[in-house]
Amino acid sequence: MDTSRRSFLTIAATASALALLPTDAAFGAAAPFPGTPGLPLAAARGARLTNLAHLRFLLADVPVVASTTHTTYGIGARPLVRAPWTYADTDGAGGFRPVGGGTRDAVTGYWTQGAYNADDIARAAIVLLREWRATGDAQAADEARDVLRSLAFLQTTSGPNAGRVVLWQQEDGTLNPSAIPVELPDPSDSAESYWLARSVWAFGEGYAAFRDADPDFAAFLLARLHLCLDALAKESLSRAGQWVLSDGRRLPAWPIAGGADATAEAMLGLAAATDAGDARSRQALQTYGEGVAAMATDPSQGWPFGAVLPWTGSLGFWHAWGAAAPEALARGGALLRRRDWSAAAIADAGRFTPQVLASGGPHNAWAPIPAEAQIAYGAHGRVAGALAAAAVGGEGLRVLAGLAAGWFFGANTAGIPVYDPATGVTFDGVETDGRVNRNSGAESTIHGLLTMQLLDANRDVAEVATSITGLRSFSGLRVLEAEAARLSPGAVVVKPDGGAWIGEGNLSGGSFVRLAPGEWAEFDVTEAGGILHGLIWRQAADAGQATWEVFAGRKTVWSTRTPAGGTGDRGLTEADGMLVPQLLGGDLPDGPLVVRCTSRGDVRLDALVIQPRVATAVYATKTGSAVLYANGARKDQRVSPLAPGAGRAYEADGSQRGQAAQGGKVRVRGEGFTITR
Repeated sequence: MDTSRRSFLTIAATASALALLPTDAAFGAAAPFPGTPGLPLAAARGARLTNLAHLRFLLADVPVVASTTHTTYGIGARPLVRAPWTYADTDGAGGFRPVGGGTRDAVTGYWTQGAYNADDIARAAIVLLREWRATGDAQAADEARDVLRSLAFLQTTSGPNAGRVVLWQQEDGTLNPSAIPVELPDPSDSAESYWLARSVWAFGEGYAAFRDADPDFAAFLLARLHLCLDALAKESLSRAGQWVLSDGRRLPAWPIAGGADATAEAMLGLAAATDAGDARSRQALQTYGEGVAAMATDPSQGWPFGAVLPWTGSLGFWHAWGAAAPEALARGGALLRRRDWSAAAIADAGRFTPQVLASGGPHNAWAPIPAEAQIAYGAHGRVAGALAAAAVGGEGLRVLAGLAAGWFFGANTAGIPVYDPATGVTFDGVETDGRVNRNSGAESTIHGLLTMQLLDANRDVAEVATSITGLRSFSGLRVLEAEAARLSPGAVVVKPDGGAWIGEGNLSGGSFVRLAPGEWAEFDVTEAGGILHGLIWRQAADAGQATWEVFAGRKTVWSTRTPAGGTGDRGLTEADGMLVPQLLGGDLPDGPLVVRCTSRGDVRLDALVIQPRVATAVYATKTGSAVLYANGARKDQRVSPLAPGAGRAYEADGSQRGQAAQGGKVRVRGEGFTITR
């Protein structure tokens, strides 16, 4: 199961005390997985990184009984399917204990949510399908069949909810349509959902995989895929071509469950079925691709630097989990020859991913400031997106994918490997302070394996990833809190009673400074050449302007103005106003500067955000260092090297533009990136 958009993953809140430990308490520094410190090296020499052992440990036999609304393929001959346990808690002795969702009733044995869930069942099937197709593993084929049969049993086949999917299931096969705590939609098959989108993904890939090997089973999977599309036709597909203005931006009304995140995962299944010849999937892929592409952003406008926004509910919120949009747009764009989709995928991979890596890795939420834990789901999305974009872009995106995949081998906030090729275990995440969640549930296991399958299929990318042992340093976005600035006498620090979350994002530091007309806040800036963004909690109604001035001593370097309100009707978003960094300008001179924000209305100032002109990430490798340099400016830059090494300079689309080193400096193309090793 993954986190919801509003309840950001906080591993510390859900992990046991045994699971969540500082790095040095969890393992020895040299051997995070006892007895296996050399395995990544072996993998780089040619051994497969993918190991299904832990996923197979999670798989359980589940008895099923046909009813008027739920059945599956071959249920009469084999009333047994397979599904992965949702969670697996460490036992403290190197093993794991399967755990369901919620709390378990000691009498009935039922979980308040369930033992198994459709989200993880669908994605486990995809891992098994891809392993079978990549290696010919007959066991994986049999397991994929039984897991797909499990998913099909969760799909409602008749009545008003036909085509939709029940989320939770108990150990004895009983379905639980209404979980505790309540999850929307409730009942879980009463409307379209993430799990319906992921069912489309699994049925689509399953149909493509079994089409030649088992035509009867493939026909069953295609029928179930079409049943999903029947349900979607009553909701999101019926809104195709409809638009809504949300906080002043025209957004599509037809993504599944209101998000490019869920829709992109459905697109992956539709692309597979389209490639296998299904015309109905092609039509749905075309429709949904238009909606996801409409969520793309213009990197020249600053934040979020070319990312595809995941949610129509906020213009100031991106999350790493479920960020399959660049992968889906690249695949769909190649299939349907849509250059605009490919361009959106390349912008996300080539402009935004370098900023993610230079900000310390795939933090689970940019809301709008990067924060929260890092998990395998988020890391996998950056790798898959860059690799898919490389197929329609340039080879530099493949090297970038390798750096992103280094997260699994030590380039994370804990500085240790979080995937073990000897067991197939992927830890459930790392906190911003370096603590490690040593549990290994289905979602982490699945996305770790999906990443390893990509590396096994792309050995040049695997070589980069497995050479990485840690993250030495990074220099990405820096935030100067308004409440810590020099304030005029009438400026007021406000801490909302409801906390940092304002309905569309998080106030940085949990508070803001209210500036009445004429009041001001001053920030000291030391970064040479930084690109400035003002973070104001804008109001829906007109609230005047903020004047921004940059001073070098008594000299005014430049000034600009940004609106304090005027976002208009909130539309699909959940709150009035918005919290989105506004691009102010760059080309700051060397030396100390003062940035002053003066109110010409009613300004709710949260922070000043500084993007380095050239953001960097320095990785420890087995032979030295690898360095990523990402240029946020339009002009080429030449900077001092942060570590010895040779490499290439790349345009933002990944196309190669010469050697990295020139005259003792590292050359970084305008809006592009350079990687040295």
